[in-house]
Amino acid sequence: MPGGSTCSAPPLSASERPEGVEAIRTTCAYCGVGCGIRATVTGDRSVRIEGDADHPANFGKLCSKGTHLGETVGLEGRLLHPMIGQSRAGWGEALDLAADRMRQTIAEHGPDAVAFYVSGQLLTEDYYVANKLMKGFIGSGNIDTNSRLCMASAAAAHNRAFGEDVVPCTYDDLDQADLILLVGSNTAWCHPVIWQRIEAARTARGTKLIVIDPRRTETAEQADLHVTIAPDGDVALFNALLAEMRCRGLLNKSYLAQHCDVPSGYIDSLATNDFGVDHPTFAALADLVAAYPRMVTLFSQGANQSRSGTDKGNAIINLHLATGRINRPGMGPFSITGQPNAMGGREVGGLANTLACHLGFSAEERADVALFWNAPNICAEPGLKAVDLFRAVHDGRVKFLWVMATNPAVSMPDADFVREALARCETLVVSDVIADTDTARLAHIRLPALAWGEKDGTVTNSERRISRQRALLPAPGEARADWAILCDFAGRMGWSESFAFTSPADIFREFAGMTALSVQHGKVLDLTALAGLDYTAYAELEPLLWGGAHPLGRRFIHPDGKARLIAVSAQSGELADPAYPLRLNTGRYRDQWHTMTRTGLSPTLSQHRREALLEVHPADAARYGLAQGGLASVSTRAGKAIFRVEICDSQRQGDLCVPMHWTDSFASGARANRLPLAETDPHSGQPGFKNTPANVVAVHPSWRAFLVCRDDANLPGLLWWSRSRIKHGWLYELAGAADLDPAGLLPDGQWLEAADLKHGMRRIAVQGQDGALLAALYLTRTGTLPPREWASEQLCATTGSGPELLAGRPAVPVPDRGPVVCVCHGVGSHTIQSAACAGATTIDEIAKATQAGTNCGSCRPAIVRLLSEIPEPSLEAAE
Repeated sequence: MPGGSTCSAPPLSASERPEGVEAIRTTCAYCGVGCGIRATVTGDRSVRIEGDADHPANFGKLCSKGTHLGETVGLEGRLLHPMIGQSRAGWGEALDLAADRMRQTIAEHGPDAVAFYVSGQLLTEDYYVANKLMKGFIGSGNIDTNSRLCMASAAAAHNRAFGEDVVPCTYDDLDQADLILLVGSNTAWCHPVIWQRIEAARTARGTKLIVIDPRRTETAEQADLHVTIAPDGDVALFNALLAEMRCRGLLNKSYLAQHCDVPSGYIDSLATNDFGVDHPTFAALADLVAAYPRMVTLFSQGANQSRSGTDKGNAIINLHLATGRINRPGMGPFSITGQPNAMGGREVGGLANTLACHLGFSAEERADVALFWNAPNICAEPGLKAVDLFRAVHDGRVKFLWVMATNPAVSMPDADFVREALARCETLVVSDVIADTDTARLAHIRLPALAWGEKDGTVTNSERRISRQRALLPAPGEARADWAILCDFAGRMGWSESFAFTSPADIFREFAGMTALSVQHGKVLDLTALAGLDYTAYAELEPLLWGGAHPLGRRFIHPDGKARLIAVSAQSGELADPAYPLRLNTGRYRDQWHTMTRTGLSPTLSQHRREALLEVHPADAARYGLAQGGLASVSTRAGKAIFRVEICDSQRQGDLCVPMHWTDSFASGARANRLPLAETDPHSGQPGFKNTPANVVAVHPSWRAFLVCRDDANLPGLLWWSRSRIKHGWLYELAGAADLDPAGLLPDGQWLEAADLKHGMRRIAVQGQDGALLAALYLTRTGTLPPREWASEQLCATTGSGPELLAGRPAVPVPDRGPVVCVCHGVGSHTIQSAACAGATTIDEIAKATQAGTNCGSCRPAIVRLLSEIPEPSLEAAE
């Protein structure tokens, strides 16, 4: 892979590795890029992480999350034993109870009263067993996955256009493109290794970059053109682009005639004047698209998580088909997945509307699957998709639900409704890594599963590349692999013979052999060459790409071998709701992942964004009386949540944006997904997280405070709180309406206290017998609070100075690095600005002076922004 920033952590030398320990090649636990990792076990629960230079997905590069995976392999918060209610149980007792409950439910209400809700965090082998058990043996289609929330609309668009859920590109096409469009993707934050690849292409071949996004994200700031569309304006924009290419004579008529089925009159009916952006921007966009046929369009959650997500995908695909920009190097529509195994789950039938191996529910396909599995109860029809599944739990149609490796009480839209549904469920089984997730708190039976670093199997990334995840560490406590839990359960249900797998290799071979059915039914998915892998070959399996570079290059999968242009039309304007005049978007933060059960435990990753921020345009902040750094309550028809205010002109006026990561374990009221309505795309069933009617009001606490402490704090009832991991403890942000009694909040120890009653200031430090700091509370009613960083660092000190602790700063000032920009090297904004004023005026010079941006590269857009904000006189003075 040419160019880009330097790779991740340098390889360990032989002298640095423990004697006899070699690096284990595995795959990252996070996004769908599917980066290869070399992990070296350096202690009991200690792992050194480096990028795998030989893996074709990342060539040694890692993002900040992957780089710091080693901070998340400890046992804090782990579920280590089966639990029935709040009591520890044995595996036999827990699985017997689950099997008895399922049998009773099926006997009384039928198999459709049972459901599984699974996850892109599962390995392909886990997914395969879960799907086989539910659809082939229990006899219901009611297995769906949290990938429904991420990529279902892309899958539906692929099926409509191509006849199969196949991504027609690979990462190599990014290296060969002359123009890259990013649609609804903050790639620099959400897929940083892909962003590095785009940066390398821009450097090496001058590739142009267009970002289509309502927000001016850090990705958009680096683009040659940022197209600021209204939420859900994508279909209108791409239809207008298609019409403009028609007017310019740039449609590939021979390709359309030979390879595409086009609805009569569809292209001619499209107008060039309905595109939802200003004319100069549209003209610049059209000029770039016209000038560079070698074009890749990457689209992700911003496009998919919509009530019209499937139509957006097809509008993008339509443009590529009509211009012949597909199935050739540097060309194609490219859906990039959010989870490490969203694609693998789609391959083995993790979605409720497919069987396995990309097969559907025709009589012939059902019969073939039943025969292959020797399945006595093959399901008759698709099951309930995620939103409908939880509605069925809520109203009692689904009475037994098993949730695996996901946290729907936080991640689903209208999450309070989902929480209520889970609380009503007659039997809720949760198999997970963490004991106390928002979902697990409601479970009747909890089963301990293996985490990343303990699991063994395969995942498939966004470009269809299968890679191995390998175990580094022994199973802790009584934790088991998900597939093993399911096989044991299946045996208790009477199906031992069909689930007699003894290793993930057994399961992979069966799945690979089953793809003979997909080939038989004309599909591209074909892993039959791997069906005979022995254990050694499976253990040593190298990353492999199924389908080749352009799997649809010979034919499309519809019976006539042609692709379908799908007639899609724009929505008829925004949803009007006078009570909720704003539009709410949800997004991801650079260094956090999903509901933070893993990344939230990393002190390093927690530095970038310690709180959930409400991003709001300055004009809207003024209109609604919001102050920078203050608190605000966002409300929708579904619920309310409280966030810290971040005023920024990168936010489109009239829109709000909040992160989706925070749970009740990390904040008192920042669960963003309690706000989106449970409205779904009619084709895919994927919910629309990105365009929710909302309102906002300022929240005015009577006091504000922060607390640093070694252990979890026992918080009283407060107006609002949020916490983040720091080295050796936690940092809590607090706000209240009633007076705070610190006695119940702080640990036992020696109290040091200072107060200024006139100004409403109170500061308390608690030290242990050895003088080390146990906790420190800083409270104010009208003033400012001291910097958090120095106070947090005092938890690491062996002794503390009372006056310094109460002042919240050292007696002798130390350099202030400013807010952390580069978490990999701990470089703050002030350090970068100082280097710039000293003469480092380019990103490469900043990297050389500070190391910022030299590891994962996800901070590089932020560095560019900082450089642009430094006044020219400062730079001139430096010269």
